[in-house]
Amino acid sequence: MTEVTAGIEYKINIDGKGYLLDERKFNLLKNIKNTGSITKAAKLTKISYRTALNYIDKIEKNLDIALVNTSKGGSGGGGSATLTEEGEAILKECKKINAIMKLHRDVNEIEGTVVEVNKNRSLMKIQMNNTIITLPVKEEYEVGDTIIGLISYDNIIVMLKPKETSIGNILKGKIVEMKLINEMIRLVVEVDGINICADVTLSSSKDLKLSIGKPIYIGFKALSIATLKL
Repeated sequence: MTEVTAGIEYKINIDGKGYLLDERKFNLLKNIKNTGSITKAAKLTKISYRTALNYIDKIEKNLDIALVNTSKGGSGGGGSATLTEEGEAILKECKKINAIMKLHRDVNEIEGTVVEVNKNRSLMKIQMNNTIITLPVKEEYEVGDTIIGLISYDNIIVMLKPKETSIGNILKGKIVEMKLINEMIRLVVEVDGINICADVTLSSSKDLKLSIGKPIYIGFKALSIATLKL
């Protein structure tokens, strides 16, 4: 139903009709839900009441839906407003995208060279220095291409010993830095001359007795890496 584009915009698709919802329109919907008033929502969104009505009208016409229910009266003598079922669904999808973006805002950038493409298994191998990692194959990639792999800190699993799991990539490294950030321990792990960050909970850090200089293993699934070709 929804996909995010650059600049925090949400491409809404309903019954084959699409509309690009920017962050301001998203905030307007969120504020309408929270305040029950278009007037109050417009003030919180820092737009005029007329602009708020304009936004609502454009979304409704483009998607051919009713976005907001209004009624006369309400607290303070003004009109009240609630989101329709379709409006609630759009707001929910945008919130989900925001949550995902926030969760994955910190990413490692790993540069490497494509050394093998196995289309039968839909996998390719990337070499970074002397280390090989496995990623999902992309049709446009060929052996010799230089790519960057992007993997979020929280998608990396920390282990003291390599384990037989469904994780396709397990790399040996050494902790070179530890830092407390938002109740999480951010590790910087050196793997074959490349620093890779991973976030672990305080309790996990204590259970594993992690410390600077300690050799560990990090693991991540092939599907958890997004790639782009240079």
